[in-house]
Amino acid sequence: MTWMRWRPAMEEALYGADGGFYRRSEGPAGHFRTSVHASPGYARAVARLLGDVDEALGRPAELALVDMGAGRGELLTGVLHAAGPELAGRLRPYAVEIAERPAGLPEAVVWTDRMPQGVSGLLFANEWLDNVPLDVAEVDDHGVLRYVEVAPDGEERLGDALDAEDAAWSARWWPADEPGARVELGSPRDAAWAAAVGGLERGLAVAVDYAHVRESRPLFGTLTGFRQGREVRPVPDGSCDVTAHVALDAAAAPALHSLWTTQREALRALGVSGARPPLALASTDPAGYLRALGGAGESAELTDPAGLGGFGWLVQTVRMPVPQSLEGLAGWQTLVP
Repeated sequence: MTWMRWRPAMEEALYGADGGFYRRSEGPAGHFRTSVHASPGYARAVARLLGDVDEALGRPAELALVDMGAGRGELLTGVLHAAGPELAGRLRPYAVEIAERPAGLPEAVVWTDRMPQGVSGLLFANEWLDNVPLDVAEVDDHGVLRYVEVAPDGEERLGDALDAEDAAWSARWWPADEPGARVELGSPRDAAWAAAVGGLERGLAVAVDYAHVRESRPLFGTLTGFRQGREVRPVPDGSCDVTAHVALDAAAAPALHSLWTTQREALRALGVSGARPPLALASTDPAGYLRALGGAGESAELTDPAGLGGFGWLVQTVRMPVPQSLEGLAGWQTLVP
């Protein structure tokens, strides 16, 4: 039986050229429901945020919209549809994804496997960082943090003690000393986010994911799998998504203004409320009432604190002020890496 740490096992299972989960034709939408798939209101909210970024940047001649981990381009397609005429001819959309370009994507979308450099605009990473592979560690019976090794069938065992770099990361961001406690070692995600943000000359960087901060790390970690809409045992054989929540406070790129809130609060600031339409509309415009009711249901799903609304939003500004729509949001906490 072949044993390896979780990071290389995840890398091969998710992105391997021969059968990696994210290289398959059906894409993420074939296995789980993200905010993008839940409602077109999500793309409209991102489009509003993009407009606010454009205004804060002084309406540059070219405005970038970078979708990290773009899937099949669903978010970009929705934002392009919702973007106002003031962006016509200036918007430059980039889909950053390792899979092949899907058929039917708008021609304007630049499909690439790496973050563009020197652009100004909005960098948006929806459920990207949770799929950046990482190692997992567990405290043994003697209080020593050791790497968790995994076999192709998902069986685990403890391996070597942490090296100095991972031990230092854990001590700062995810201290653990209770036997059986697990740590998801987030330094690869920190590096991935810093590299992505480094591609912005000016603009706003937003990472959206199931997340936690230092004060509330889960004792036994969050590593899990998903297949066809169901949570399953994480098996690194390419048959399922393998994911873990994100330590977003650790990932926050240093030396930038960094804010953290929930998706519920962020989307409400961007006009997604989930409020039911007035009942009187049912008498004057029954069809309009039903459409509004359906939209309210979708918005409620996006902002449900027990579901998609519980996602964390990490927002970082690069040589620009916080957009006006988010500036006064009561739910913001300032992160200090």
